[in-house]
Amino acid sequence: MSTTDRSVKKPRGGFGEFVSTIIQALVIALLVQMFVFQSFYIPSGSMKPTLDVGDFLFVDKFAYGYSRYSFSYGVFGLQNGIIPFNGRIIEKTPKRGDIVVFRQPNSNGIDFIKRVIGLPGDKIQMQAGVLSINGTPVPRVYDADFTDTDDNGEQVSGKEYTETLPNGVSYHVWKMTDAGGANNTPVYQVPPGHYFMMGDNRDNSEDSRFLEAVGYVPFENLIGKARLIYFSHTGTGPVWSIFTGQSMVRWDRIFKPL
Repeated sequence: MSTTDRSVKKPRGGFGEFVSTIIQALVIALLVQMFVFQSFYIPSGSMKPTLDVGDFLFVDKFAYGYSRYSFSYGVFGLQNGIIPFNGRIIEKTPKRGDIVVFRQPNSNGIDFIKRVIGLPGDKIQMQAGVLSINGTPVPRVYDADFTDTDDNGEQVSGKEYTETLPNGVSYHVWKMTDAGGANNTPVYQVPPGHYFMMGDNRDNSEDSRFLEAVGYVPFENLIGKARLIYFSHTGTGPVWSIFTGQSMVRWDRIFKPL
């Protein structure tokens, strides 16, 4: 009688199975990042107080459908997308107040994050620091004074307001002044198929008010809608400070919906 039971399979090699599992996990992660959620880091203060420097976001790439910029990765030299096509597929239009990541129209591979203020056909204007949409001033209510350190390391101060758009979306904005060209603009007529984007930190934001720098953003350039802050840190201490009493992690911002 044979002592070998041929109905029992030998276990697979441990290392080979480990490598296979890692490859499968990487493929799944890549597919999720390409089609569902992509992680973005906030490097500047243009969206304060809503978003802070050091916030890490999940951006919903399915929210508006897909364009070639949905599959672009500047780090690999693929600024214009892995699949070069024009327009969008499975398209869904953004709403006023959405926080959107988009490819800057006048750049090669730079992504911006701003709030949708103007829709196609809208007339947008700033008058003495007050936003106007289609000739009607957007209500703003004073919240409090603020002090902050700007992107150049200088201390700034101003007033925080709550703005409410015509569709009922409310959010906080910072204003340091109501003077200057960015606060007293001509009327911007948003072209068909384009959107007007503005930062919540109104006096520290390069956005659609500056036509040569950003201007009107084509629908095709939208990458996705910001949904969640999943991590945030001040960047002022070592990583291991999380285990000390002087943590650089902003615990109150983790898993904060947008």
